Amino acid sequence: MADVKIQTMDRGPLIVRGDVELVDAEGNRFETKQQFALCRCGQSQNKPFCDGTHKGKFDDCVRAEKVL
Repeated sequence: MADVKIQTMDRGPLIVRGDVELVDAEGNRFETKQQFALCRCGQSQNKPFCDGTHKGKFDDCVRAEKVL
């Protein structure tokens, strides 16, 4: 499997890069590309994907703990 990267965006979605299979609770597969955005705010009309509805309405800037 190719490398996969999931990046949190400040005040925005999760950006997923790589060859990933995304399935729903019943195992049905979503059609995806090599890069796509997943909603974190819950406001998207196209869940689980981000549609930009969060702009100006979602304020989260999560950071990972720095590893020395």
